Amino acid sequence: MFLPRLSFLLPNIGGLVFGLFLLIHAGLAQSQDNGRQVVDDYRTIEWIDLMPEEDLEALLNPPDYIGDIVDGSPEDQIVPGLEPAPPQVGNPFEKVEQEVLNQLANSSEAQRYQDALFSRRVISQFDGQGVRVPGFIVPLEFDENQNVTQFFLVPYFGACIHVPPPPPNQIIYAEYSMGFKLDSMYDPVWIEGVLSTTLIENETATAAYSIKVDRLEAFTE
Repeated sequence: MFLPRLSFLLPNIGGLVFGLFLLIHAGLAQSQDNGRQVVDDYRTIEWIDLMPEEDLEALLNPPDYIGDIVDGSPEDQIVPGLEPAPPQVGNPFEKVEQEVLNQLANSSEAQRYQDALFSRRVISQFDGQGVRVPGFIVPLEFDENQNVTQFFLVPYFGACIHVPPPPPNQIIYAEYSMGFKLDSMYDPVWIEGVLSTTLIENETATAAYSIKVDRLEAFTE
């Protein structure tokens, strides 16, 4: 089942992991129960379909020490290429934090997990395929009538705005020449179009997939 309202996620490692965990398991459950659908020549897909198996495996099995990270500590912030940092004066957790950072920097298990959080790896078979996928809108460009013409589609509310971005292979850059009025960013949508494995980067986020939108409509189960 698609999760349309994960607005309670926190802007940290724990929040993102929890959101991805729920999203992944919900997608697996629907895949097992309902199989795949084709609607008007557009294949209805789950977000986890866009994620390579090795990334999915890494995110489903995070390192044990992730649960020991102190909320609000430097290690709780999601940044690529974590490296050990000098202890902070007056911080009672400085020794623990330093040990955790060393683990993050040196563990092969941690590196695989970190790579998955920022993975740009794609499923090449989706290049040029017509798909139907649900998600939330992060507007990027508007026309003269304030219609959204370019946006990121993300799997849960708040991604790239209130909480850290998902992995790039869980973000779709979308162009919709007709444009549309965005009444609320809280409401999920369905989009249909031809997907490509074109990488798009800007100051908001990085998307490993792109789509030319043919149709956009409000989300219904």
